[in-house]
Amino acid sequence: YSTNMNESIEPISVEYNTVFNEELRGLERRRIHDKNLTIDELEGMLDSLYIIDGNDQNGRGAFGDAVVSAQIAAYEYFITKWHNEKK
Repeated sequence: YSTNMNESIEPISVEYNTVFNEELRGLERRRIHDKNLTIDELEGMLDSLYIIDGNDQNGRGAFGDAVVSAQIAAYEYFITKWHNEKK
């Protein structure tokens, strides 16, 4: 049994990074292949993720929180990047 904080945080950090990168790749593929995709649609999906993040009555645990946080971050990053391209 380890009491080292870094050892307990590292797997969560790895999970966050994995989910963020996978989500971002998925969004990029979707934008390329779905010509009907809009920023508004992505913002609606992001709003749903915010709701999921807030609805944690049963407790997702650290890994579940990391997954939702990574998904939100990927959507926020992707939407911001798309907005900046339009400028």
